[in-house]
Amino acid sequence: MDQVDLVVPRQRALKHVQVREHVRSLIEAQPPGSAAPSERELVARFGVARMTVRQALDALVAEGLLERIPGRGTFVAQPPKTAGRLSSFTEEIRRRGMLPESQTLLARVEQAGPGVARALDISPGDPVLHWRRLRRADQAIVCVEDAYLNEVLLPGFLQHGTPTSLYEALGARGLRPTEVEDSISADRASADEAAMLDITEGDPVLRHARRAVSDGRIVEVSRTCYRHDRFTVYLQLNDR
Repeated sequence: MDQVDLVVPRQRALKHVQVREHVRSLIEAQPPGSAAPSERELVARFGVARMTVRQALDALVAEGLLERIPGRGTFVAQPPKTAGRLSSFTEEIRRRGMLPESQTLLARVEQAGPGVARALDISPGDPVLHWRRLRRADQAIVCVEDAYLNEVLLPGFLQHGTPTSLYEALGARGLRPTEVEDSISADRASADEAAMLDITEGDPVLRHARRAVSDGRIVEVSRTCYRHDRFTVYLQLNDR
């Protein structure tokens, strides 16, 4: 009995590797956006459980070779962008072949709290522009973002309503970010976040904090809460 228990997991592991490498070979020459083999097709071909197939596909998603798009399926992923290239949410979603949309939930001038003031390198109580948006890709909710902007650098920014793209609007004023400091962490959704993201309180989320600098001037700090099932972060690193 003990021998059987030792052999079965090993067989499953080998099957998982076989499925993974088979899919890898199929997608190597496929252009980004091509459909990956379906789970049903792979189950039939290899005679394995759907869980084994899913594990193999999960590994390729983690490598950045495949990308799951909710409601559409699994596709060959876009190659990672060049290291150091800054992009906004709008630009990034377009690069992934989807339609970005934003819904403004709040846009007003506020007094900077201690945390925002420290991040923007201003004094607590100084005026800041607070812009909260619900972000979508192909109509599916992806994240909610709170951006705080140094009002002194952007007089009249909200005078004619909110722009379509923050980075494009900053660029028009000669303030497009030239470098950023990012931090990414895993967390669980609060009640308010869950309501906005259409998930359940306590569901896992990805938190992204950014401080954006334009030629030495801190122009924006943002806090973004992503649904864990609708966004993958891609990083390209080198040692040069």
